[in-house]
Amino acid sequence: MAIFEAIRILIMFALAFVVALLITPLVLRILNRFSFQKKNIRDEKTAPIFHQFHKDKASTPTMGGIIIWGTVLGLALTFFVFQELFDGFANYFNFVDRAETYLPLAALLFSAIVGFVDDLWGVMGKGPHGGGLTMKQKLFLYSTVAAIGAWWFYFRLGWDVLYIPFVGNINIGLWYIPFFIFILVASAFSTNETDGLDGLAGGALFFAFGALVVVSFVLQRYDLAVMNAVILGALLAFLWFNIYPARFFMGDTGSMSLGITLGVTAMLTNTAFFLPFFGIILIIESLSVIVQVLSKKIRKKKIFLSTPIHHHFEALGWPESQITMRFWIISAVASIIGLTLFFLARFI
Repeated sequence: MAIFEAIRILIMFALAFVVALLITPLVLRILNRFSFQKKNIRDEKTAPIFHQFHKDKASTPTMGGIIIWGTVLGLALTFFVFQELFDGFANYFNFVDRAETYLPLAALLFSAIVGFVDDLWGVMGKGPHGGGLTMKQKLFLYSTVAAIGAWWFYFRLGWDVLYIPFVGNINIGLWYIPFFIFILVASAFSTNETDGLDGLAGGALFFAFGALVVVSFVLQRYDLAVMNAVILGALLAFLWFNIYPARFFMGDTGSMSLGITLGVTAMLTNTAFFLPFFGIILIIESLSVIVQVLSKKIRKKKIFLSTPIHHHFEALGWPESQITMRFWIISAVASIIGLTLFFLARFI
């Protein structure tokens, strides 16, 4: 049984990579055709360091995240329909499952739509300040998506238990709902903060979802493992074009939707406390912003030259590609440590 599931995971990973690779030129052509260029290139007065290193990227298209979630949702829909029409191989490759993938796929879709609207408004100069949705609007919308997921988990699935490594399962009752919302919103916005250098967010997410493929497989949630593998394959194809110098950027439609999905998957596998390892770069990036803001308000001084922290290293003179590769290494090592702890906690 497990060997066939492993083969299915590998096949779907490869298929997602090929599909995403094939549709990328079409997506890139559309993005360039309609001038969907990178939004919110901050000016020299408000963000001098950011402007210095990223002013030349204003003409680079955004919304490249469409490639990732479009591939995932497209393959999910295709094999779901095939299962209804045919028997045999279609049943084997279908990974749409009520218990395992309904919620993450729905969260991926709805958050991708919100992010797409935000990106679209940004490139069109629409929204309250002409740059897409405001932070408060984003927080409300993604919190709503997270609240719907929390409601589904708690009231429909009856989940109110958290797994704490080396301790065990702890029943937290209604506190499960705000914890769930926090994990999803934090994952989404942390991913969004990380999406600031060519290939950075894509690489960090690649290692995070790779770890969750392993976790899902070990927990015998095979459809969820396949879904994560499909995301992984699409991410790899995306990175093929997104590594320095990037042909396009992920945009909110990619970063926010993948961040939300990462959080949902962690909750589905009850591995939220392993996320600090699987998504270590996402957390470091987000924490750097929080620390900087608090320091400026309380101490009236900055700790970092610029935030998120990858801009700090740019200001120190590190080349962009060097920062990205070093952050990838940190992601890989931390994910391995996280998986090691996962196995130790499971078998000790």
